[in-house]
Amino acid sequence: MNIAVTGAAGFVGSHVAREAARAAGELTLVSHRRQATPPGAGGVRGIRADLAEPGSLRGLCDGVDVLLHCASRIGGPPETVEAVNARGTAALVAEARRAGVSRIVYLSTASVYGRGTYRGTRPGEAVRAPGSPTSRTRVEAEDAVLAAGGIVVRPHLVYGRGDDWVVPGLVRLLEVLSAVPTRWHTEHSVIGVSALAVLLVELGLAPASGLTSSVYHAAYPTPVTASALLRAVAGCMVQPPPTRDLGTDRARELVTGQAGATHALDMLATDHWFDSTAVWSDLGRTPDRSGQADLARLREWYPG
Repeated sequence: MNIAVTGAAGFVGSHVAREAARAAGELTLVSHRRQATPPGAGGVRGIRADLAEPGSLRGLCDGVDVLLHCASRIGGPPETVEAVNARGTAALVAEARRAGVSRIVYLSTASVYGRGTYRGTRPGEAVRAPGSPTSRTRVEAEDAVLAAGGIVVRPHLVYGRGDDWVVPGLVRLLEVLSAVPTRWHTEHSVIGVSALAVLLVELGLAPASGLTSSVYHAAYPTPVTASALLRAVAGCMVQPPPTRDLGTDRARELVTGQAGATHALDMLATDHWFDSTAVWSDLGRTPDRSGQADLARLREWYPG
């Protein structure tokens, strides 16, 4: 199989590239600014392309069997986000269809649901209600992929080597609070980036007869509590704050005016648990690790 990975120099994409190298006969790594590092010898093609420039995508999918689309623009001017996530994905999908790609798998996000409380929510049970230009344009990207018969994967919190978003954001929250709160019992879906990469590659290669959905949540089956997550994050800090009982109302007063910390608190204040049973069942896999087990490795991935 010839597998193409977009965003191959990014956080998730680089892990997907390494995993795909184990399964692909040929591998096409697509990146924008940074050159993707070939994960193995032989059969690897590196391409520079820009989703915001559809002309640069021409020929990208020639000879490709499976397209794993991991490239997205997170934040920035709305017009740039629109050009990359929405129009860029539509152009990429059109190129994949022209080239006869047999399967497209798109890495989206549970953020397309917007703010709310989600407890054991399955794909299709919640209405997409994106609250930012990034999430809105990723909804448009999802629609382009689904219209072409592709697969959409929605993780929630993804952490691991290379993450500069989830754990750093929670570190900032702890710094503002000057405490590691106890008794925050809301539950959250998490997954390590290596495990996510395995799921994306296997969804690209699985027989169509074994797949029961076109939209999957990607997370460890058992969620983690906000307090457990924050305790693990505190363990990565050079000077972790003390553990103490801190209510969310008081926490909200402390984060006033701190946009990043407010965002993290808003997320942790309610359940964000998305049922991921289907993806593990359809792929015939049992998770190698759990959220609790991965939390113990955060210091390895975020050394201070």
